[in-house]
Amino acid sequence: MEDAVKRILAFRDERNWKQFHTPENLAKSIVIEAGELLENFQWDHRFDLEAVRQELADVVNYCILMADALDVDLIQAIQDKIDLNERKYPVEKSRNSSKKYTDL
Repeated sequence: MEDAVKRILAFRDERNWKQFHTPENLAKSIVIEAGELLENFQWDHRFDLEAVRQELADVVNYCILMADALDVDLIQAIQDKIDLNERKYPVEKSRNSSKKYTDL
């Protein structure tokens, strides 16, 4: 993952695009790309895996750029969120259930 992050940041820096990567612009880009990902599933359950892969990569790339813009350790943020979710969704209450933690 480290090599991928370095490559994403180098791609941005080589083009001098960091100046455009405000948190607001990056948040917009994440939502736009997530919408494009969702579009692959718009009408039925069939989808083009390559198109999904590319849109998924766009979402992740923008998330990495957002983390960089905000100086967030993304790996630590992910670990912290998993810790929180483990407390909110204990196995004994949430296994085989799609209920929100407030309804468990």
